[in-house]
Amino acid sequence: MRLSTVILPVRRWSEGGREVWQRAEELGFHTAYTYDHLSWRSFRDGPWFGAVPTLTAAAAATSRMRLGTLVTSPNFRHPVTLAKELISLDDISDGRITLGIGAGGSGFDATALGQEPWTPRERADHFGEFVPLLDRLLTHDVVSYEGANYRAHEVRNIPGCVQRPRLPFAIAATGPRGMRLAAGHGQAWVTTGDPKVSATGTSAESLEAVRGQVDRLGKACAGVGRDAGELEKIMVAGFTPDRPLASVDAFVDFAGAHAEAGIDEIVLHWPIAGSVFEADLAVFERIATEGLAQLGR
Repeated sequence: MRLSTVILPVRRWSEGGREVWQRAEELGFHTAYTYDHLSWRSFRDGPWFGAVPTLTAAAAATSRMRLGTLVTSPNFRHPVTLAKELISLDDISDGRITLGIGAGGSGFDATALGQEPWTPRERADHFGEFVPLLDRLLTHDVVSYEGANYRAHEVRNIPGCVQRPRLPFAIAATGPRGMRLAAGHGQAWVTTGDPKVSATGTSAESLEAVRGQVDRLGKACAGVGRDAGELEKIMVAGFTPDRPLASVDAFVDFAGAHAEAGIDEIVLHWPIAGSVFEADLAVFERIATEGLAQLGR
């Protein structure tokens, strides 16, 4: 089991932003992720900074911890321009970047560029084309492509990623098409649990839903001739009925149960006062430094 955190890009770099990322490294988190949105839900009318510049600054301010997005989506990203940014970011970080990527939703990102929001099928269609094209762009010096939703004309991406053959993809998916993408192109799979169960269900029901997702991922991997054990399985906490940040014991119970369900990495939101991610920072730091050790007993 690994423990990571997600740091929302809500702080000015000169007013505590740098220090949070450096503290995350000091606490020993495996990876520090950030959200890749133009804004997000209850944070929409407050400060919110771009993911790629934030990760670039974090790469310069840290030296060991991995960094990444949870998650990037096609809602406002194009694979051609994103590939160039990722190659640059992987170089600046000396190969410490993971791309968390998902199909996106129907929120602000989906309409910010003036477009009508895609239907669930359209989101899946874009995602199904976006991921393989991005894979090609990150692994080939020159790419041309003509698809239903994306095009690339003699795009150069030299020298490519520091990580070979490219930086890892952590693909967020719960449906069959997304699971197949994770099986075919992912180095990791990401879940936040089952939203339908989380809305009205219990912690036990949520855990059972995660077990079901892991099982379906295994079947998707078998369908493409891949060992499901090759994919890391990441659980982003904070969206289920559980309260893993209530105490160290609560975290140990949560992480242990999800480890038994097949999860390899737990991601905790860095506390933000007065928000949906409010939590006791002292408890959070104790979880970071003591939680996994207690889990192993």
